[in-house]
Amino acid sequence: MSGVTVTADTVRQLRERTGAGMMECKKALVETGGDLDAAAELMRKQGLAKADKKATRVAAEGVIATARSADGLSAVLVEVNSETDFVARGDDFTAFAKDVAKLALNARPADIDALLQLKLPSGETVDERRRALIAKLGENIGVRRFEHVESSGELGLYLHGTRIGTLVAIEGGDSVLAKDIAMHVAASNPRHLAASDVPADDVARERDILTEQAANDPKNAGKPAQVLAKIVEGKLSKAVSEITLLGQAFVKDPDQTVEKLLAGAKAKVLRFARLEVGAGIEKKKEDFAAEVKAQTEAQKKKDDADKKDPG
Repeated sequence: MSGVTVTADTVRQLRERTGAGMMECKKALVETGGDLDAAAELMRKQGLAKADKKATRVAAEGVIATARSADGLSAVLVEVNSETDFVARGDDFTAFAKDVAKLALNARPADIDALLQLKLPSGETVDERRRALIAKLGENIGVRRFEHVESSGELGLYLHGTRIGTLVAIEGGDSVLAKDIAMHVAASNPRHLAASDVPADDVARERDILTEQAANDPKNAGKPAQVLAKIVEGKLSKAVSEITLLGQAFVKDPDQTVEKLLAGAKAKVLRFARLEVGAGIEKKKEDFAAEVKAQTEAQKKKDDADKKDPG
């Protein structure tokens, strides 16, 4: 196939169809005898192979993308991951994340597997587009999780940069209150809504720990058992408050709890959701200087190749 003539226009068409680099497109066209459709299919297969090879690499960077319905009462958060922040800031990656969020909002998939099989406006499934991006950008990319929240009242949505997103559905109150609670959830990261939502096993485990600490504290020497029990329950109540939305001190006014803030507005939280990029993913330690150097060298090679063969 070395004698095949590949025109600049054919290369341009293949680049528009695949989003791949010029040199990759030219190589695929040469291998397929200049057949545009065959070249596109070859690149798709090569992209799938590259994606599979990169599937085990840790992708703990990325963005939280959001989408909200026209009436403002339904919204989603979606975590889309990459290996580096460099890729996460790119236009291709952010556009993909936004498209996935819109699709999750409109189609309401049951889980991530269902979301990955839904079709984007381009006709590709989310997973096919994800794999194509892996081939193009050279990093493992994943759609990790999403949260969908609906409200019959106000729905607060808050994004802290691109790394933390929250949704809060409230009954009563107004849009300002809903947004304030969403900001609080982003800052304070409550694990549960109310004390009654904390699993009994977690409470029992914490009580055991506090009981042992109280018994071993020299300051408690000689105190009656009932006094120690009250000390333990007081500390337990504080510990539970610190991990529940209603029990936490409101971040914009620490003198009152979120529960008191809501009571004053005659409102209540129905549900909240919070996603943070990379939370729970074990990240590998990176040499940042080496990473930047590698990215710079890769870009230089690409620029040099483009200058030598502009198509």
